[in-house]
Amino acid sequence: MALIFFFFIASAVAAGFLWTVQQMVFKGKWTYFIFFLAAFLPFYITSLSVAFLATRSTLLVSLFQISKEVIVLISGLVFVTYQRKLANYPFRLQSTDWFMLAFIGLALIFLFLPIGQASFINKALYFKSMLLPSLIYLLGRNTLLGDFELKRLFQIIFMIAVGAFLMNLIESFLLGTHIQQFTGYALFNQEFNDIDPEGNYNLTWTFETTNAMKRLGSFFSDPLELASSVLMGFAAGLIWFLTTERAHQWKYLLIMLCCIGSLVFASSRASFAAFFLMIFFVALVFKLYRLIGFGFLSLLLFVAYVVIFASEDFYFFVVDTLTLADTSSIGHVVEWVLALDSMLANPFGIGLAMSGNFGSVSDELRVGGENQFLIYGVQLGWIGMLLYIATLFTGIWTSINVFKNSDNLNLARMAFVAGTVKAGLLLPLFTANVEIYTYVSWISWWMVGLSVNEYSRIKLESRRNDNFVL
Repeated sequence: MALIFFFFIASAVAAGFLWTVQQMVFKGKWTYFIFFLAAFLPFYITSLSVAFLATRSTLLVSLFQISKEVIVLISGLVFVTYQRKLANYPFRLQSTDWFMLAFIGLALIFLFLPIGQASFINKALYFKSMLLPSLIYLLGRNTLLGDFELKRLFQIIFMIAVGAFLMNLIESFLLGTHIQQFTGYALFNQEFNDIDPEGNYNLTWTFETTNAMKRLGSFFSDPLELASSVLMGFAAGLIWFLTTERAHQWKYLLIMLCCIGSLVFASSRASFAAFFLMIFFVALVFKLYRLIGFGFLSLLLFVAYVVIFASEDFYFFVVDTLTLADTSSIGHVVEWVLALDSMLANPFGIGLAMSGNFGSVSDELRVGGENQFLIYGVQLGWIGMLLYIATLFTGIWTSINVFKNSDNLNLARMAFVAGTVKAGLLLPLFTANVEIYTYVSWISWWMVGLSVNEYSRIKLESRRNDNFVL
């Protein structure tokens, strides 16, 4: 069974990879890398797990692992190659560009400075995890896609959102357990990440609540990644619902309901809160005040479900969350205190690979690790944390601006998703190392880059019109 599943996954990944490379190299469509990433990243850990379960080959797993990096590097090389007059390339940097470049430049300095106890290899691996989203942002910053291509990307996001919910239903009602029990997830973690099976389900503690209730992750790496990722599917479904003829709106309402369903199955408290924050953000910024009513109604329905229909385990899970009585909430606070103590003692940082849950961060050196802002603050100091925050908030502001001012409907839709997802993820960023969730992190940074590109065009066109009037 594992071999059949592996053959199916390997064939799909290989076909997608080769088609994308062919489009980029021979047709110059270097922007097509984003289609491969959007379709592959949700299944990334599942594909690695199945590959190792079926073959026990570390070499084969490594080929799957590097495929995402290779596709990004090929895209960058093809982009440079197809620039006929690279010396005349127009550099019109916006605030998000400056902050992103400063952030990754600071990380590069920390890579070579003898700061911290981590080995150079671990520092280099951690730097790579920071560099790749930056490269994807810069590629998005130079991307020009037509309506057909933008719609295709939205279709992939919709299929991932619906597919994740359908897998949740299979896990819950047909299998009665996590799909990771059958994909070799625990075996892969033990071999490659040196993580022994933990918890009541012999996976990791992430797959259950403090009272041992199942948290489902669908085909994503874990429930937390699923919960963060479906926020993007919900935002995409919402903007299409709001900008589509009434006769076709039901399709996007269905997509939004699937995303909400996956949030329930994942049982992520931060993502639940992020969902309501995202609705409030959208309603406030884009003056869609009916959404506040929708959000309030959703909250009432959730409360009614917890009080009347939910199991006793789920009921006490919610109560313990609100009262901060569970060990998970206390654990977050402890990690925050440790990180802040380190930042106060070392305001200029203690070096790369010294905080967070990334694989190259060893347990004995880890300081803090459950707050994305503090993770960067511990490693790069207060300056690094502030640069990351500035990149994030200017990206949100620019995306909102593009949504309001772009005359290209699909670009405006993409900017809407970029701004709302980054705003919605602000809460999960306080409780998790969200940037390691490659699907939502990489795709949303690409969307921000695309939005900044459109913002630059709008700004330039506005200046030309002003000069023409003068």
